[in-house]
Amino acid sequence: MSTGEGQHARHRLDELIHAPVRLSIVATLAQVDEAEFAHVRATVEIPDSALSKQATQLENAGYVKIRKGHVGKRPRTWLSLTPAGRTAYTRHLQALRSIAEGH
Repeated sequence: MSTGEGQHARHRLDELIHAPVRLSIVATLAQVDEAEFAHVRATVEIPDSALSKQATQLENAGYVKIRKGHVGKRPRTWLSLTPAGRTAYTRHLQALRSIAEGH
């Protein structure tokens, strides 16, 4: 068994994604090309303000794209994972699986 620093799978976890709410947001977005803000809010079961704050953090990291527009006269916001966000999510899941499998 190696004792070298950084060998355990936990070192590959993405700290930004690992937070439960952000993980839930990213997991929701990983299932679709784009999702309306209201859908993500309802799926993750958090208030608008919390989703806005967490989505902005993910956007600042380059993991989420936030697109604003209108449907008729009503303003709408859509969220999507960027390629970097999809890669980070996939790597995070791989690390979690390794930990769960005892590797």
